[in-house]
Amino acid sequence: MTIAPPRLAHVCDLTVALDPIREMGQGRAGHRRIIPIVGGTVSGPRLNGRILDVGADWQTIFDGGMAELDTRYAMETDDGAVIEIINYGYRHGPAEVIAAVGRGEDVDPADYYMRTQARLETGDARYDWVNRTLFVGTGGRRAASVFVSLYAVE
Repeated sequence: MTIAPPRLAHVCDLTVALDPIREMGQGRAGHRRIIPIVGGTVSGPRLNGRILDVGADWQTIFDGGMAELDTRYAMETDDGAVIEIINYGYRHGPAEVIAAVGRGEDVDPADYYMRTQARLETGDARYDWVNRTLFVGTGGRRAASVFVSLYAVE
């Protein structure tokens, strides 16, 4: 028996505003850094609101330039629900492209790989569906922000 592959349904686009990178130095697995998350917007067919000024991305940069993204932050919907976002993923690509991204240059996200898996959680009954849904994202890095398109796995 073959089971149909899952479909992806666009939930929202996240534009996540960032403070400057705080370098930690070399850790056990690679170069460590923290990027504070200080705001942003949420817009889409299922979620709309703002990113709260709380949270950060705790990154590890491995030899070869791959970044392991490990974020925890929150959004507030336009109607007042608070939803936690835990987003884990990878960003990598050709060395010259990743170097340009690191310098804050405007690089086409199609030129590198940035994919995430996200877990959303809330106590607000209006959005209880996020507690029972798997999410994946595709994104890109800008000089002072990150853009992620978030999809529900159906």
